[in-house]
Amino acid sequence: MGEVKVSIEGQIAVMTVSRPEKLNAFDIDMLKALAAACDEVEANATVRVAILTGEGKAFSAGGDIEVWGGMEANEFGHAWVRFGHRVFERLATLRMPVIAALNGHALGGGLELAGAADIRIAETQIRIGLPETGLGMIPGWSGTQRLVKRFGAQIVRRMVLGGEVFSAEEARANGIVDAVVETGTSLTAAKEHAARIAQRGPAALEISKLLIASANGEDNGAAVEALGSILAAKTGDLKEGVAAFAEKRPAQFKGEW
Repeated sequence: MGEVKVSIEGQIAVMTVSRPEKLNAFDIDMLKALAAACDEVEANATVRVAILTGEGKAFSAGGDIEVWGGMEANEFGHAWVRFGHRVFERLATLRMPVIAALNGHALGGGLELAGAADIRIAETQIRIGLPETGLGMIPGWSGTQRLVKRFGAQIVRRMVLGGEVFSAEEARANGIVDAVVETGTSLTAAKEHAARIAQRGPAALEISKLLIASANGEDNGAAVEALGSILAAKTGDLKEGVAAFAEKRPAQFKGEW
């Protein structure tokens, strides 16, 4: 049975996708475990950066074909695709920066998983692609949506329509990964990068991540509402409004920021 292991190392959280006998392919339980791991990391106030990696020789082979291949259409669309979307969105919208340490191949849903991170560090031996159309399927966990916004439409066309699979260096040249390192060193490199990020202002990092997502058309207004709510929460008017509610009296707002 697969799991997502969480370890906290000071201000850095490491989430390890662990189903090595299946190349870390996802089933429903693995999706639930990833959602739970995201909740755990988000709730830990000491964590400023999260790292996502895989156990064994693969980062993730994506969705387990033996699981989704036998689903009826309605179950596939709702219990698999829509649920997977929600979980990957949870990862993409963590308050802290997320680094994917690609220790092995990232194919199909595995690349969609890596695409939910903010930064990707790949080992030199890995391969990256979206092979779903070769099975008569389409990328279902935002491969045609988030990945287009983050990597560009043409490179996604080449992977989805043409079935191209890229080496780590080709992926770096095409903007899919940010750095390429030697085999066996992606997690170390990710931790070094995370340590540099953790030295920066955590509030500024969180706000910047929200604004970048908004500029990239990824958040459907969540960034604007989150930032507006934070601003409103610091005002004298909110304090007055809450006090008036508790005291069962009309609020006397003064326009205090």
